[in-house]
Amino acid sequence: MNPLLKDFNTAPFSQIETSDYTPAITTAISETKKEIEAIVSNAKAPTFENTTAALEFTGEKLARITSVFFNLNAAETNDEIQKIAKEISPLLSEFKNDITLNASLFKKVKVVYDARKSLDLTPEQDMLLEKQYKGFARNGSNLNETDKTKLREIDAGLSKLSLQFGENVLAETNAFEMLI
Repeated sequence: MNPLLKDFNTAPFSQIETSDYTPAITTAISETKKEIEAIVSNAKAPTFENTTAALEFTGEKLARITSVFFNLNAAETNDEIQKIAKEISPLLSEFKNDITLNASLFKKVKVVYDARKSLDLTPEQDMLLEKQYKGFARNGSNLNETDKTKLREIDAGLSKLSLQFGENVLAETNAFEMLI
């Protein structure tokens, strides 16, 4: 089994092969999509627990795997790691948009957000709900379909450019020499 798909607190670097990253990330994206779909398809009225809290705990495996990968990419990269980064960055960008531009999911978040004054939330819960709602709103959930498509194109281009920028900075840093 792919070591990245097992539960771990500390990354099992000695067991991870470079070829493990792409399948692990695509599998984790699929699992997270199922978690999101469970929230969206829940027939019960949206509540803090079945919407906000449930959404907060989606994608934990994906976050853990991508954290390991992108830290490795930033600290100890090579051509193979950079190639994988170029493949998965657009996938992750598209996936992020699939969540933030999901009208059904945003509708549920908005129902909870609009009812927040009557929910008797703790300050932490209120802050989580507000951050979640603003995250959706600021990332295009209120846009019309044409603008959502344009945003997806911009985000895809931005993910590629951000990755290229990081690679350029790393290459320049590695090429730096100071002769005294």
